[in-house]
Amino acid sequence: MKLHYHRVMASCMLAGLMAAGVAHAALVDTELVALVQRYANAQSNFDQAAIRAATDEQFVEISPVGEVDSREKVLSFYAPDQKRPGPQLQIDEPAVRIFGDTAVVSARLNYSMNQGGQARNFAMRAGYVARLVNQQWVLVSAQYTGIRPPKS
Repeated sequence: MKLHYHRVMASCMLAGLMAAGVAHAALVDTELVALVQRYANAQSNFDQAAIRAATDEQFVEISPVGEVDSREKVLSFYAPDQKRPGPQLQIDEPAVRIFGDTAVVSARLNYSMNQGGQARNFAMRAGYVARLVNQQWVLVSAQYTGIRPPKS
């Protein structure tokens, strides 16, 4: 069996391009999960500038109780004079799906806090939609669904 130089080279180039594509996708996944983490941290810290930087002008947020809030309403909720102690947050189980310049990120948000001397833990699922604007990912929506605690 005789190998042709051009076929071998084409196969090597294709393999290299595929590996580069996988590496790029992993980098974008990491970038999108970091965006979600920045947004969650900005909420916890009542950091309006960081919320504004992480979100698109047309951003909407759907709360766990089903309220739909515009970006401006979200920003007003996180005004510095509204700041109060909040729970600690850990983001787990991120799943990223990319569709060109749009991405969907889902994650589990685990909250823990001390309330009245007792530890309280609760969790939510969050779904985010991001879009690529001027080579930067920004959130265009967020939706939260509470996770019921296991029955004892």
